Amino acid sequence: MALIPTFAVWLPYFARLKNFWTIPLPEAGMATIVANYDGPLYLVVAKTFYNQNLIKDNFQFPLSTEYYAAHFPLFPALIKIFSYILGFPYAMLAVTVGSTVLCLYFFNKLAREYLDEKEALFLTFAFSIFPARFLIVRSIGSPEPLFLAGIIASVFYFAKKKYWLAGIWGAVAAATKSPGILLFIAYFLYLAIPKFKDLKNKLETLPILLIPASLFVVFLIYKFTFNNFFAYFRSGDNIHLFFPPFQIFNFSSPWVGTFWLEEIIFVYLIGALGVLQLIKQKEYLFAWFAGIFFATTIFVSHRDLIRYSLPMIPFLYIAFREILIKKEFKIALVFLLIPIYLFSLAFISQNVMPIANWGPFL
Repeated sequence: MALIPTFAVWLPYFARLKNFWTIPLPEAGMATIVANYDGPLYLVVAKTFYNQNLIKDNFQFPLSTEYYAAHFPLFPALIKIFSYILGFPYAMLAVTVGSTVLCLYFFNKLAREYLDEKEALFLTFAFSIFPARFLIVRSIGSPEPLFLAGIIASVFYFAKKKYWLAGIWGAVAAATKSPGILLFIAYFLYLAIPKFKDLKNKLETLPILLIPASLFVVFLIYKFTFNNFFAYFRSGDNIHLFFPPFQIFNFSSPWVGTFWLEEIIFVYLIGALGVLQLIKQKEYLFAWFAGIFFATTIFVSHRDLIRYSLPMIPFLYIAFREILIKKEFKIALVFLLIPIYLFSLAFISQNVMPIANWGPFL
């Protein structure tokens, strides 16, 4: 499930096809995959580890050096480790694929808490390709699979009261992308709101402090590399949260740029229904995390809202599991295989960073 769909997406690019199913494709081969946003920016971090002089001297993107503070260090650190074997571009793809294996593994473990093995396996397959945006991010150089693996694993172990593992995997998520801190907020509210636990239980949950500690370490790295502990918040046009909510419908916003936005309403609908369904099922831990994450998405002003919503998708699958394992959904998913694949090819073909000189990335 982790490998075959990704290899299928890669194949037309690897074969340098001029088009597929009438869709025009770039003839740059796998360079198209490697150059997809934001992969090259993570390669810059992997090559320089935020050294501003190295960035200025070797990379010509018209970006400030502080811009790279928005790209957290764990994913590029793993790229660096595997680059000694594979080289940087293919190390990035290998880390993404390996993270996808972890992500699907933990999702399957989570699904098997509610479904039998066969049904959980089908739900894992569905999650592996739908929404199509997940198939895309796990087929290019992207931290999202690692981020989702950390989130799913952390929540799974927290539900099992294995707080050290929950804290460690939560720290992985927080060191991969900034919204990982929402895990800590969700855990804190889950523990505090219903009733105050006794001191013993509170002490047992202390390992979740590894999550904010991980974020602190990231900012400490920025203190030494950018001479600014809060460099992330000064990285430029990277934090797409705005007040009042629903500014995504402002077509003049720089990261929106279109008034063709009706499907965004369906994204909000599915998210709201999923959170309410989790509450109805008394899955309060999942509901806290999905609810907090959903609440942040209504302040996001970015056309790529589905990518921002990916961390709550695994828990929406759990919320709607009884519907999604039915024959009707299986038939519908088979029907969707072709459009999912075509959308993935079309999206990747157009989401490419312009790179004139590949030398510094190799």
